[in-house]
Amino acid sequence: MKLSDQAAPPGSAPGGLLYRTGRACARRPWLVIAVWLLALLAAVGADRAWGGQYQDDFALPGTAVQTGADLLDAHGGPAHRGVPAQVVLSAGGEGLAGHRDAVEDAGQRLAALPGVIGVVDPLATPAAVTGDGRTGYYTVRFDSNPAQFDTSYLERVDAAVAPLRAGGVTVEYGGPLGKLAAPVGADRASEVIGIATAVIVLLLGFGSVAAAGFPLISAVVGLLAGLAGLGLLAAAFDFAAVSPTLAVMMGLGVGLDYSLFLVTRHRKLLHTLSDPAEAAGRTVATSGRAVLVAALTVTVALAGLFASGVGFIGMLGVAAGTTVLTGALAALTLTPALLGLAGRRIDRLRVRTPVDEPGDEPGGEPRGDGDVWQRWAAAVGRRPWTFLLVGAAMLALLSVPAASMRLGHVDAGASPVKATERRAYDLLADGFGRGANGPLTVVVTLDKAGAAPDQRTELAGQLHQALTDTPGVASATPPVPTADGALLVSTVVPDSAPQDRATADLLHRLAKETLPGALDPYHATGYLTGQSAAQQTFRDVLADRLPLVVALVVAAAFVLLLAVFRSPLIALKAAVLNLLSIGASFGVVVAVFQWGWGSSLFSVDESVPVESYVPMMMFAIVFGLSMDYEVFLLARIREYWLAGRDSQAAVAAGLASTARVISCAALIMTSVFLAFLLSANPVVKMLALGLGFSVVLDATVVRLLLVPATMHLLGRANWWIPAWLDRILPHLDPEGCHPEDSRPGDRTREVRA
Repeated sequence: MKLSDQAAPPGSAPGGLLYRTGRACARRPWLVIAVWLLALLAAVGADRAWGGQYQDDFALPGTAVQTGADLLDAHGGPAHRGVPAQVVLSAGGEGLAGHRDAVEDAGQRLAALPGVIGVVDPLATPAAVTGDGRTGYYTVRFDSNPAQFDTSYLERVDAAVAPLRAGGVTVEYGGPLGKLAAPVGADRASEVIGIATAVIVLLLGFGSVAAAGFPLISAVVGLLAGLAGLGLLAAAFDFAAVSPTLAVMMGLGVGLDYSLFLVTRHRKLLHTLSDPAEAAGRTVATSGRAVLVAALTVTVALAGLFASGVGFIGMLGVAAGTTVLTGALAALTLTPALLGLAGRRIDRLRVRTPVDEPGDEPGGEPRGDGDVWQRWAAAVGRRPWTFLLVGAAMLALLSVPAASMRLGHVDAGASPVKATERRAYDLLADGFGRGANGPLTVVVTLDKAGAAPDQRTELAGQLHQALTDTPGVASATPPVPTADGALLVSTVVPDSAPQDRATADLLHRLAKETLPGALDPYHATGYLTGQSAAQQTFRDVLADRLPLVVALVVAAAFVLLLAVFRSPLIALKAAVLNLLSIGASFGVVVAVFQWGWGSSLFSVDESVPVESYVPMMMFAIVFGLSMDYEVFLLARIREYWLAGRDSQAAVAAGLASTARVISCAALIMTSVFLAFLLSANPVVKMLALGLGFSVVLDATVVRLLLVPATMHLLGRANWWIPAWLDRILPHLDPEGCHPEDSRPGDRTREVRA
């Protein structure tokens, strides 16, 4: 009997919301396309007119580093306000003194630039010039972060220092000014490579131009809409500079995957249904349900980042979640519209004979073991313990490096050697020592007893001696009072680079030993602030909150899967397997970037710590994406189980019917992620490698070994659920159908106790 003559499979009965949505979009394709185009144009136009800027905001309310920064803003005067950046100079021969007129002239030109609130001339500040006089730096303070200025601003900076360069002085830009000068276009190249790879994979995998083109159109439209929406959100909320890149990585990857699953299911249904609109409706009612659950799972995982208590991290989750949701929306509406527009001519344009998704219909008779994936599933079923142990051992081995993970901040020392921020970093390190790129600021407040001039002088002397005697300190300036006398301020230069473990140890030593020991007798309070101190505090806060984020995300995903698949063991298995694959991905990132194994292949020429927020971001994203493929595979297995297959046959048929599309989807997403290894930002490289490798592991070791092995071992227990739990759980079926609403003779209830 044809599928069109049968009752709908569970959860896809005509009349359901997703069924009606898919069929309506397919019947009125031009209307849906027009609505999407108008909405996209309006969103892009609004973003251009009112969209905000992206900038890193590491505000840490309630911490010592933030208190110190706030005190400097309130009492420090122009010398401590604003955002500092360095303009580093290097001269041979007589040194900078031989270019005194040009140095003074360039300083005046820099001070006259818009947005500049102060410039410190190196020749007027002995501490800003090396002993041989050949290297020095201006400290330029801006009223806002110059990294967010238009790149045309660099032309004005270049013009200001042109007399120096004309005289043979090397000039490089450090700090946020160096970030503004960072080369652009690498991320755009990554996007193009990701899209091109997706087209090739889809054409080779399915042979049909439409099967390749429709997912691409849907994904790009959803991505552009999401980026425009993100820009509008940035006008009201603070988003990190890496937010658009992260949004593109996520939106493009999941958008292609979601639409691909729908197109694949639709093409198969066209073999048994004469009406393309009906096929589109049933596609959205079945595979669309899995897309909806998958997108919801990813979004829940990303929302868990707010448990970090750091707005910077939570908003990164919002940035990624925005394009995930718009990608899912485009897949569920624009894709069926395109399918309806193509009708039965969907495979007319082809590069080879189109390939359909293999496998049987849930209610039909099994085809036997002729399909390679069914044979594979049968092989796993014969030796489930062997495959389970092999897969688990592989993930455990890859996870070993994760045990030595060191969190920190990846500074400009890891930037490409051609970047001006890297050259400025190297000049400062060579001339002033490695710690010159990460000075610390000590801020001391005095109560009434310590405010007397003689006590203040005595305190300043004791503090200076204590700072210089602290192991790990290269130099410390004598503490000087602010103009209003409210604070004492000293600058401490470590003898180690900002991203070294020794610098983190020094920060803790100063905060816990040196400052209390020197200040407590005077009833004074000291605070460490500055970029290095802020980064270390940021790292400590995230390290403390990571277990909470992990617990909340895992618990939320467990409950969601439990409600959808109504199986505690399946939900628990998914959580455990995803944790194993995440540990393996962490291990790869540590081995490459921290241990330096092959890091030169990614244009990182030194070992660096793992950026403090990368593990938390990777966990949320990888956990969500891993659930994507878990949902797509389990949804098909469950269809076969509810249609009457035994557990082993349902696993084999579900794997066979999804293997090709999951493999192609994983290859596409991996290509999208790995393409961002071209980025000049080492943190983006970390995320790209970690996410790309996690998808590979999930689509191979987890999906092909661990999932079928565990499901074969569990047998009927896969679908066991306590009766009391089944009663209290909500039925998360987007079609509005109860699981019992299936065909006569189907297995309508999971195994209940």
